[in-house]
Amino acid sequence: IGNSSVLSCPFKEQINMVTWKITTKVGGLCILVHRTDTNMTHRTNCSDNIECKFREDLAPALEIQQVGITQEGNYSCEVASPDGNFQTTYHLTVLVPPRLSLSCDEQGSPVCEAAVGKPPAQLLWAPESCSMAEEKAYNNGTVTVLSRFTACNASLTSMATCMVSHPAGNWNHSIAC
Repeated sequence: IGNSSVLSCPFKEQINMVTWKITTKVGGLCILVHRTDTNMTHRTNCSDNIECKFREDLAPALEIQQVGITQEGNYSCEVASPDGNFQTTYHLTVLVPPRLSLSCDEQGSPVCEAAVGKPPAQLLWAPESCSMAEEKAYNNGTVTVLSRFTACNASLTSMATCMVSHPAGNWNHSIAC
């Protein structure tokens, strides 16, 4: 999320037209058509941060600037050439790194939260904890994961480390409560 993404079409020697058909989870069908004879691109129902990139020395491409969750979906490219039509389809999945926080609750137990991530983060404790993580899902596809440290044995520890695993990155935070 927030980064740019570039999707390329297969390159054919002589291209007459490139058509992108975009179906996202939110919104209607977006169509971008670029004709090489006029060097013009026609847009139908597409957001402003989506652009068709066409240069003769490179494969035609679609650039999405500052990708948002609503742009997750299917992106189909069709290249028309004298050799025929060639289609490539991508499924764009948007990763949202969670916002992390580590604090102490009223009972003096460490609490780790990975807020509004997509997909949900996985939380582990060191030393090992006997607690279960709680998840809260939101309508936009993000999930908040919360875990309270609970020692598995009678010996208490002064320091706990929350280890967060997510496709967008891994983080460790430690706290003494």
